[in-house]
Amino acid sequence: MSGKADLAAVTTYFGLLWPQLNEGLTYHDIVRPTDAGLTLIEFYFRKYKNSAPLQGWLQRIQNKQITIDGKVVVLPDTELRAGAELVYHRLPWREPDAPYLLEVLFEDDYLIVVNKPSGLQVLPGGLYQQRTVLTQLQWHACKLTTTSSGCQKTHPVPVHRLGRGTSGILLCAKTKLCKSRLAAYFAEGTSVVEDKYTNSGCNTMRKICKIYRALVSGVMDMDEVVIKQPIGTIKYPGVAKGLYVASPSGKPALSSVRVLERDSENNCTLVQVEIQSGRPHQIRIHLSFIGFPLIGDPLYVSGGQPKCFHPELMDESFEEDGGYQRPENPVPGDCGYNLHAHQICLIHPITNELIKITAPLPAILQTREEREASQPNSS
Repeated sequence: MSGKADLAAVTTYFGLLWPQLNEGLTYHDIVRPTDAGLTLIEFYFRKYKNSAPLQGWLQRIQNKQITIDGKVVVLPDTELRAGAELVYHRLPWREPDAPYLLEVLFEDDYLIVVNKPSGLQVLPGGLYQQRTVLTQLQWHACKLTTTSSGCQKTHPVPVHRLGRGTSGILLCAKTKLCKSRLAAYFAEGTSVVEDKYTNSGCNTMRKICKIYRALVSGVMDMDEVVIKQPIGTIKYPGVAKGLYVASPSGKPALSSVRVLERDSENNCTLVQVEIQSGRPHQIRIHLSFIGFPLIGDPLYVSGGQPKCFHPELMDESFEEDGGYQRPENPVPGDCGYNLHAHQICLIHPITNELIKITAPLPAILQTREEREASQPNSS
């Protein structure tokens, strides 16, 4: 496929079924001089406290999952020396269910653009280390381009993120040059805060423009609204680097919202959102901040804050592999809401061609007119 993305005539999918268990993980560390003298259990519990409680790390050591300079060590009080090589072998586990098929929306020698289904994580993290878009891209590249020595080292990589519960357009670069230029596009958009809003779609002043559809709770009275609420982080159980929320001390963020359809009977509103910046969970936070959270969002409520927030509560119980149990509080990866990356307009990073890519809308995010147009004629 090449040229205009929205002219593609054939729908193409790829994806392989997930295996029952993933391959586990291996973590490597070199003991620094400042850590010399620590015991094995002290080292892991201090450095990876967010991975497991103390008893969990003791179990991993006694289960022969850690080596020092290639030799299994089962004594937690073993003293470490500077320069020692530590390897922790995380055992394979069954990851939570996730979709695996990806629809190709556009592809040329530099880019592949896919329609990500809700429920599929983009990059490895947490319980999802294998069941990700990145893994399917790697497997697809291996299937298409193999050599006598196996798969090629290079493969397409996502250049931005979508929340696990968010569906729609995901840009993936096939070359380092393409990746770096697309990354610059996103960085430029985030660094500039503009008040200008365009009703018809893409702002040609920028090299990339993203349009989303969302279904929110409540009937919005305004037709358009520009949200300029900064987004920062707070300490939150189950989220090691902190939870993104509306925060006056956070980083600038701008979302332009336009009402497409109001439904008073069901107390909801269908909206289109163009984001100028690209903060994590920006649309969910911004819409909830103004009092219209996404229907079904298990995490964010009015004000752009989490529904349940008890930072002092940290469950010390652990799973079979020693890691923490899943927190009772909702976390960002939880699904249930309807948010779809519907359109992207961009200047092609290599050819400089203006392209527009559209991901088909789920029925729930279509207007009545769009639903009627998609129905086969009855005669």
